Amino acid sequence: MPAPARQALTVVQLLPALDGGGVERSTVEIVQALGRAGHRAVVISAGGRLQTDIENAGGEHIRLDIGRKSPLALARVLSLRRLLRRLRPDIVHARSRLPAWLARLALRGWPRADRPRFITTAHGLHSVNRYSAVMASGEQVIAVSDTVRRYLLANYAIDDARISVIERGIEPAQWPHGWQPDSAWQRDWRAQYPALAGRRLLLLPGRGTRLKGHADAIVLLADLVRGDADASAETGQPLDCALVLLGADEPGREHYLEQLRQQAAALGVAERLVITPPRADVRAVMALADLVLQLSSRPEAFGRTVIEALALGRPVLGWCHGGVGELLARLYPQGAVKPADAHALLRQARSLMSAAEQVPPLPLSTLALMQECTLALYARLAAERGSR
Repeated sequence: MPAPARQALTVVQLLPALDGGGVERSTVEIVQALGRAGHRAVVISAGGRLQTDIENAGGEHIRLDIGRKSPLALARVLSLRRLLRRLRPDIVHARSRLPAWLARLALRGWPRADRPRFITTAHGLHSVNRYSAVMASGEQVIAVSDTVRRYLLANYAIDDARISVIERGIEPAQWPHGWQPDSAWQRDWRAQYPALAGRRLLLLPGRGTRLKGHADAIVLLADLVRGDADASAETGQPLDCALVLLGADEPGREHYLEQLRQQAAALGVAERLVITPPRADVRAVMALADLVLQLSSRPEAFGRTVIEALALGRPVLGWCHGGVGELLARLYPQGAVKPADAHALLRQARSLMSAAEQVPPLPLSTLALMQECTLALYARLAAERGSR
């Protein structure tokens, strides 16, 4: 007897905008998976540069500003309710706080048997308050790491059974172990940034915000270049290296970037510092790095750059807290350093750079597994709708 046909689902994802970032990338990745599986994928946001990716993957995008905090935000509840009534989704999946609040209000009053299942994903370690509590209010809550799961349990009245840990993952074919950019790209890179030529490369990928730890990276650069006072020690010899702050040069960050340049000048390493705007060739830059840094001052929920760098075989050094610490402890413990311990950071940087070894292939979370687990959760919840 043939198996019954699988029901096609309609899944609506809600987020503020589609301009770029981990939340936005995960949204696109789930749209791609839904399309391949024959489901209907709808995204509601204020739009942005990734909207084309949604549409190219077969998804639908509906423009509604559900992420901008203002006195008019609640007025958008009626618009969202009308949209959801028209779409008749099986799943409503909110990925940010204000969209989650608007969705909860929009779904209020629906007959229980017809109401879509409401899911949230906790992508970050938000400040603990009533506003943030909405991310723990989904019928099921996806936590992007065990760090997030433990944070939710510690701070909100949520049953562990309502939390599904689904780590973000990479596409192995896009991050092949040992991959290097071609010679033409490398020539262009050296021509664009001649200060890097012939020097060991420290790389800190991240937005132009103080929380990313750029100042700590500049101090580390200066210490490595200067060498320890005991120059007779092999690990204390000065290293000819440079630092790239990849993606930090963003509009509106000019004052902060000038502070970083002044810090580098005061430490004598101004000519060894390169600050780039966001680039599409992150993989190529990362593949050249002798050491990839993750020095966020606040614990992060996950740490996608950690697994991207390790997938390429590049060593990673970071503060051992939050999702980054969780990944390093499990995958690459020699790259984990107690937060804010500058001396330990210097010692371990010297050790990893002196070894100059490629990281062996590791069992990393994959994009396919993240997509599979998310769609399985959607299917389970949709199948339970009639029995609630």
